[in-house]
Amino acid sequence: MITLQDILQAQRRISPYIFRTPLRDSFLLSERIGASIYLKPENWQITGSFKLRGALNRMMLMTDEERARGVVTASAGNHAQGVGYGARALNISPATIFVPRTTPRTKVAKLHQFPVEVREVGGTYDDAHHAAEAYQRETGATFIHAYDDPRTVAGQGTVGLEILEDLPNVDAILVPVGGGGLITGIAVAAKTISPSVKIIAVQPTASPALRDSLRDAKCYEEYAAAPTICDGLAGGIGQMVFQAAQNKLIDEIVLVEESETRAALRALVETQQIVVEGSGAVGIAALLSRKIDLSGKRVAVVLTGGNIDLELLKEILA
Repeated sequence: MITLQDILQAQRRISPYIFRTPLRDSFLLSERIGASIYLKPENWQITGSFKLRGALNRMMLMTDEERARGVVTASAGNHAQGVGYGARALNISPATIFVPRTTPRTKVAKLHQFPVEVREVGGTYDDAHHAAEAYQRETGATFIHAYDDPRTVAGQGTVGLEILEDLPNVDAILVPVGGGGLITGIAVAAKTISPSVKIIAVQPTASPALRDSLRDAKCYEEYAAAPTICDGLAGGIGQMVFQAAQNKLIDEIVLVEESETRAALRALVETQQIVVEGSGAVGIAALLSRKIDLSGKRVAVVLTGGNIDLELLKEILA
């Protein structure tokens, strides 16, 4: 498991390349929920998602030999943009990115601004991951894992550092969970600095891989998710988040329905003028639907990304 020192080093390493997102006090949502709600809008990050942090930290730690071989990754969309940004900023080539054919067109279109080759394969993240691993074996390219690499997780953990810097007395942090790199990094940072803070994982009912892994005492690295607007949270989890959950770094897991996520997306637009993707809205969905009671507490909610398909956004707002 990574340490706070790893995350502090990652913060120093990546800070010239990222936007330090603010912790935004949300009075209207606080009144509606009955708690002091603070939003961490990683949808405002340079690539529209927190994923940039982990991808950059991993790529900045590459050896000369690894750089010479180029990079490959698999992604549901947001990590791909982080790797693309890193390839451009650090002058790493070639960069090959595998994404599912179901990836929102908005995310795929944004990839073409970077010096990468995009390959669309299969219908799920797991399909893209298998294809990327096969490519890595064939070419020797350096694999940049989206969530289950200590260097990636340390980069994601900088989100937790910033929350504790801005709100040292935070009582709880709600974190969307897909592969689990973000919540693992946040949990290590937050629990080391303030052991009493509650770390709450939020997943869609369409893909409760973390909950089921703990229930069955088996890490589901692949998971057959049902259809969901939370494409970034669909599929299996990594070994690191499974270990973190078993070691009690994660205090609770909350599941939200698709309708609740849609309602949260609308609420963020209506009350905050903030547009997020489905994956980024599940924390607010958990609070608005009363899936968890944090009345009177100081609660930070990570809005993980804002790369939502325009047609889906129109449908939800309508």
